[in-house]
Amino acid sequence: MATSRLLGYLESSKNLTGSAGGLLGLVLTFTGVAGPYWPVVVAGLYGAGALIAPPERPPLPEFPTPSAQLEAVRSDFERLGGYLAEIDLPPAAAGRLKEWEDLLSALLDPGWAAELLVNDPESVHVLSRAVRQDIPEAVDSFVRTRWWTRLAPGQEAPERHLERQLTLLKEEAEQLATALRDTEARRQETHTRYLEDRGT
Repeated sequence: MATSRLLGYLESSKNLTGSAGGLLGLVLTFTGVAGPYWPVVVAGLYGAGALIAPPERPPLPEFPTPSAQLEAVRSDFERLGGYLAEIDLPPAAAGRLKEWEDLLSALLDPGWAAELLVNDPESVHVLSRAVRQDIPEAVDSFVRTRWWTRLAPGQEAPERHLERQLTLLKEEAEQLATALRDTEARRQETHTRYLEDRGT
């Protein structure tokens, strides 16, 4: 531990700047400027150099790249599919969930959509939240509420809430797909304008 600290200091900007000041002090000594006080001059210049050197910056933390984040969402989506396959849902809710799964599968498949998503962290966050939080919570709360409804009937059917939640999540995914499509459309239009301008 002490050895690594020592090595770290030897390579630090404070030591390097201080050493440059110390070398200047030695030059002044050999030219006769420092006189008999040369040790104080050398030490003083070293200390001054060490003091004016910029502080060491700790390395930035390494976070997952957008590609790695998208790959993690893709893996979690597959795991979520295994969980959903074990849940018995009403036909209407199952149909909406299937539509949502098909849409997300298309968005997460490697290809042009994934390439656009990598450059849009907010969209990756939306997909991550839907896969890791919204859908599991919607389905699990339905399963638990359905059990209680059987014990105490007369309340609003939990299927209605689930269908509404799945509809909203599907609409959110559709909005995301539309935004990605618009991004590609703008890119195409920009290239058309570039070619038109180049020809004039």
